[in-house]
Amino acid sequence: MGQSGLRVALIGFLGGVVGTLLFHQVFLLVLHRLGLVPFAPYSMRPVPPLGVPQFVSLAFWGGIWGIVLVFLMDRWRELDRLWFAVLFGGVMPTLVAALVVTPIKGGSLAAWMDPRRIVLGFAINGLWGLGTALVYRLSQWRGARSSLLLKS
Repeated sequence: MGQSGLRVALIGFLGGVVGTLLFHQVFLLVLHRLGLVPFAPYSMRPVPPLGVPQFVSLAFWGGIWGIVLVFLMDRWRELDRLWFAVLFGGVMPTLVAALVVTPIKGGSLAAWMDPRRIVLGFAINGLWGLGTALVYRLSQWRGARSSLLLKS
């Protein structure tokens, strides 16, 4: 992985962490305060196998997904759109949660047949995608601004 690839991975990971902590979890806070979801954000509940707090685990996986999202946005410039980030975030992590994570954790796929759960997953994860893309955009803007300053 070259310097550019490492930069994209770092920005993607940091963007995904920020997207999780400031978009995903804050939206969950709003939903929880409105009484629309029973689970609170920033959960300190330990998650196996390492026993880290749930919000730390979510932030880590948000960072991993952020690498994928930012790689796609950086590699194919036509995908560098906020709508793509919302769509990617709403669909991909939600599908993986339903079809991979739920069975691994011994859960029932039947719970994912509830349209409210699908819409909720899309909305929360879509906002994560938006937050991740905004961090990526900010890094692009700062990088362009820095290179302009170096040329003068």
